Amino acid sequence: MQDKVVRDRTRAKIEKQIVLPLSKAVQISLESLRMRFGRSLVTMSGIVLAIAFLMSIWTSNAIIEELRDSGDSRIELLLQTKGIETSAEDVKAARSKQTWLISLSLLVCGVGITNAMLMAVTERYREIGTMKCLGALDSFVAKLFLLESSFQGATASIAGTVIGFLLSLVASWISFRGAVIQYFPGIKILTFAGLAVLIGSVLSIVGAVFPAIKAAKMQPVEAMRIER
Repeated sequence: MQDKVVRDRTRAKIEKQIVLPLSKAVQISLESLRMRFGRSLVTMSGIVLAIAFLMSIWTSNAIIEELRDSGDSRIELLLQTKGIETSAEDVKAARSKQTWLISLSLLVCGVGITNAMLMAVTERYREIGTMKCLGALDSFVAKLFLLESSFQGATASIAGTVIGFLLSLVASWISFRGAVIQYFPGIKILTFAGLAVLIGSVLSIVGAVFPAIKAAKMQPVEAMRIER
């Protein structure tokens, strides 16, 4: 009998919860980003720097590899003059160092995203508690934070990709002039650009998973007791 009463109460509670559409979650997420535009810029700056660093290295490597494979003796001499490795062993060693630096920068970026989203959850205790008291599902609350992080990550990744590409292109133009245009690896650059945006977006979502779960599991009563 007692189990039946508990089930009835649980069923009644579930029926009172509100299942909102994805469009509503997107609207609330965009409005939250607008209201916290300054903090969003700080969070996005870390992603921009990490992706710009990644894209600049990939662009430089693609251009140098294309010049190295051109077979032009003048370009090969120019590469040696600039101190750029041409042997396979030196190139492999340089790539290993770059991989380590890229991995470290992305790791730091991911930690920064998680920290920023945790702070966002802390600042919005009352807001989260109010939504849950009104019947919002745990999945809806988690969706809000994941959407916010994905919007920030996608925007910052695109900006970082463009900045990294332009900086690397200018540096390569200063060093190699017209050879950069003549042997420009357009397809490789486009592939790297898409991959950089994807990495930045995925990193943002992954970094927001734990804060989103924490917000979703928050008890409404405890959230409403928090003093501002």
